[in-house]
Amino acid sequence: MRAERPSTWLPGIVVCLVVMGSAGCAGPAIRSQSPEISALAEVDADTKIVGDYTSPWGMSVKRIERPALVTGLADTGGDPPPGPQRQTLISDMQGRGVIEPNTLLASTSTALVWAHGYLPPGVRKGDRFDVFVEVPADNDTSSLAGGWLMETRLAEMAVVGNAMRDGHELGIAEGPLLVDPVSGGTLDAKSKIRARVPGGGVALADRDLGLILGAEHRSFAMSKRLGDWINRRFNAVIKGVKRGVANPQTDRYIALEVPQVYKHNLGRYLRVVQSIAVIEPPGGRHARMQLLARQLTDPVTAPVAALRLEAIGKEAIPILREALDSKDAEIRFAAAEALAYLGESVAASHLADAANNLRSSRPAALAALSVLDDANGVDALQSLLSSRSAETRYGAFRALWRMDPDLPLVRGERLGNACSLHVVDVKGPSLIHVTRSHRPEIVLFGTDHPIADGLRAEAGSSIVVVVEGKTAFVSRFAPGQSDQQAEVPATADRVIRAIVSIGGTYPDAVQFLQQASGFRCLDSRLAFDAIPSELDGRPSIHEEASARAREIPNDADEPSAANDGVSGADESE
Repeated sequence: MRAERPSTWLPGIVVCLVVMGSAGCAGPAIRSQSPEISALAEVDADTKIVGDYTSPWGMSVKRIERPALVTGLADTGGDPPPGPQRQTLISDMQGRGVIEPNTLLASTSTALVWAHGYLPPGVRKGDRFDVFVEVPADNDTSSLAGGWLMETRLAEMAVVGNAMRDGHELGIAEGPLLVDPVSGGTLDAKSKIRARVPGGGVALADRDLGLILGAEHRSFAMSKRLGDWINRRFNAVIKGVKRGVANPQTDRYIALEVPQVYKHNLGRYLRVVQSIAVIEPPGGRHARMQLLARQLTDPVTAPVAALRLEAIGKEAIPILREALDSKDAEIRFAAAEALAYLGESVAASHLADAANNLRSSRPAALAALSVLDDANGVDALQSLLSSRSAETRYGAFRALWRMDPDLPLVRGERLGNACSLHVVDVKGPSLIHVTRSHRPEIVLFGTDHPIADGLRAEAGSSIVVVVEGKTAFVSRFAPGQSDQQAEVPATADRVIRAIVSIGGTYPDAVQFLQQASGFRCLDSRLAFDAIPSELDGRPSIHEEASARAREIPNDADEPSAANDGVSGADESE
């Protein structure tokens, strides 16, 4: 076929471009002149929402800390230098009846450390949080491996002059130290003197959540009016009584209870609350829903439109359902997420699809699935357990466990006081997942995780695992105690159980898995902290460096913007 000469088709292109350009310029003007669109836009402009008058309060992360004592070290501790940290610890030890605390601190089996944790937004008394431990500068301690953090009461602290001042005690911490299992120990010289206790802290007080009225809107009348509108949309069972979630306490502050469905997604809850309309022109609700329905058909405006429809409530469900038929994946996800929080399990399959195929939406999709506690929600999550993505698989597991920890597929078993072990009978690539946050937990995806012949690995300072053929010999040699040995099949789950049965801890079991993987004696992939951030229900604090780099506003001084979570652990697909 002979190609046309440029002289014959170039003028046509120019004409087309001119026409298209004219149409593009005129399009918005023509649309803006549409009486229907203009009317809807006017209604939207005249509508006032809760967010026009308020800002979220209580969404910052609160750091609590204190000098603490670690014991059980294998001659890697050291006598700390004089200073306010040492003096504070000695005072605490004397208050607990410790005789000759200076002698105890001088032992190489102990170390002074700085322990701290972060109380997330909305934490309730009795909730657990992660505890981070670090040896201060100028201390002789060379490693925290095998150590135990003695009971420590954590508070907000400050150094004034040469003395430490603390506020109210807000948490208590204790437990075995998990030295970073991801670090190889050679790239970071400080990796051995940093550790954490997953879920080792217990909150001693509630943290409230609420709204602060802007200075120009503060009055008791406005505070009450906003509370009334919020309560028309949301209620919750509080101490056995069903009532509205908003409690206007002053002319500037409205306290909020959290409905169960939003318990693990406080950021979305506050965004929905702030999207509730408080002033609408006559007929405004119907017209605004028409406008939001139009916005829901555009991927750019769909997320906000879905959120505002969710704020309207059950009345908006038909519009959101219709958007599930969209050809655009982002639109389907936005609608499905809103429907999930409205209790519509028809969204389950669409959320599962988003978790599989929209990586940026995966945390939010899994969080939304976790509130659909019916057959559709369970089936959708179970379908994700065989994914190739570690984050998708573990995210689905955590969502199911959060939904109902007694579900047979995810129930697992408690290994003494050490950790939880879950063997999930699903297809897909063999995967072992270990957490360094939330709670000590090992999840095995698939039932076949053999350990290869010839492995000799350590599990802590006193346990050795030797594999000969298809048998593993797990031995414990501790000074002053009789030797112990367990003979079990050479599989990951049986060896983990044996380690704990002869006195091993969660860090010991994690060290064994890391060494087995590092020596290429474990075919299963070993993954750490593949935790979608929104499913974690709090700002990501898996890495100490990122937590320190983030500005932490003071709730008592300024209301903070809603923090909807930051990126979780990196993942290899």
